[in-house]
Amino acid sequence: MRAFVLTAPGKYEVQEVPVPVAAPGEAVVDVERVGVCGTDMEFHTGAMAYLHQGHSSYPMRLGHEWAGRVSSVGDGVDPGWIGRRVMGDTMLGCGVCRRCRRGAQHVCEQRQEVGIRGGRAGALAEQLAVPASSLHALPDAVDSVLGALVEPGGNALRATQAAELRPGDRVLVLGPGTIGLLVAMFARAAGAEVHLMGATDGSLAFARELGFEHAWREDSLPELPYDAVVDASNAAHLPDLALQLVEPAGHVVYIGLSGAPSRIDTRTLVLKDVSAVGVLSASPGLDATIRAYAEGSVDPRPLVAATVGLDQVGAVLSGDRPAGAGPGPKFHVDPRLR
Repeated sequence: MRAFVLTAPGKYEVQEVPVPVAAPGEAVVDVERVGVCGTDMEFHTGAMAYLHQGHSSYPMRLGHEWAGRVSSVGDGVDPGWIGRRVMGDTMLGCGVCRRCRRGAQHVCEQRQEVGIRGGRAGALAEQLAVPASSLHALPDAVDSVLGALVEPGGNALRATQAAELRPGDRVLVLGPGTIGLLVAMFARAAGAEVHLMGATDGSLAFARELGFEHAWREDSLPELPYDAVVDASNAAHLPDLALQLVEPAGHVVYIGLSGAPSRIDTRTLVLKDVSAVGVLSASPGLDATIRAYAEGSVDPRPLVAATVGLDQVGAVLSGDRPAGAGPGPKFHVDPRLR
């Protein structure tokens, strides 16, 4: 089968590799759609921290936001999975440690991450093998585009839940990229008044096209009381700004990661009686995200600017926008395209 293989920083090939065989407890999926993520771009540049911490190494197969159809299963797996449309959890815990036993496999010290960590091959290929325990079935109302948006959506949903929004609350989202816009969509569905702050006119114009009229640059942000602030950016100074802007007794949620250390003054945190939460993974929010997409309360399809084949992945990772791409921040890959 064909697979996109990252061989070194900035180096890649579409290779013919052996088709996966379902080991005991695993399922093989025919991949229909894969999202390209900022994490994938960090592996492409060589900046991803896991490379320097020994959790990941080249060559590697990327792709952790995916949807497809189960084609075969290994021993011990219910054959009823065969033919079902699915997406899968990125985080694969060991299953036996204290964290896994407490339901927090997404922070297991020994975890694998599909297409990211521990040598577990990702979905930028025609087929993918994953533990059947990581699969989540997709209803008919959730097509492959939405299915590949469940994983980023689960992260955004968890960030929105951590903000503890009530109808009428005002929330400020820093960073109108894929995750920030998904947070904004879930917050709007929760009845909040949503404000977004971004760095480029283009990203803010796109946010307004999605119906978010309160879209600002940092120098034009209105002085309003924000009941919650979600930092979905990669700017090192914004975690502190989030803490400065949030109302006393409000909530700050950190889901973005910068390339340099970010610092906050914990005296401000304490004296404002603010709750601060970090969000790493979509794992606990996947089922609720699928339900939201199926019900139509959140529709992130406009975020996808274009869908390309495996041969175009390298250009997308390099920052190129395919001809005819829309204004959205997300690119999808269909491994079946030639």
